[in-house]
Amino acid sequence: MTGLARTVQIRTYTIRAGLLDEWVDRWQRSVVPLRRDLGFEIHGSWKDRARNQHIWVISHEGPESFDEANEAYWASDCRKTLGLNPDDYLVGEETREVEQTL
Repeated sequence: MTGLARTVQIRTYTIRAGLLDEWVDRWQRSVVPLRRDLGFEIHGSWKDRARNQHIWVISHEGPESFDEANEAYWASDCRKTLGLNPDDYLVGEETREVEQTL
């Protein structure tokens, strides 16, 4: 046993009409690299055009909790200078924590 906790989340974002492609492009270019630099793993990302949603899976494994790592992400100077405000794009958000079974 390593003593490291692994948390996996499925995040579903509902995007403002007409902004799905722009959101995903900006998310891929700015959020994904920063998340990875800060120890998160992005397992995949999907567009659901029928629902205007962006679904992605993120995990973190480390001595700190997912919430602590997430707080550090939002507090980081790099995140503050991304120029990407989720409120400009998102009209809804659902986050589910899941356990891997296979």
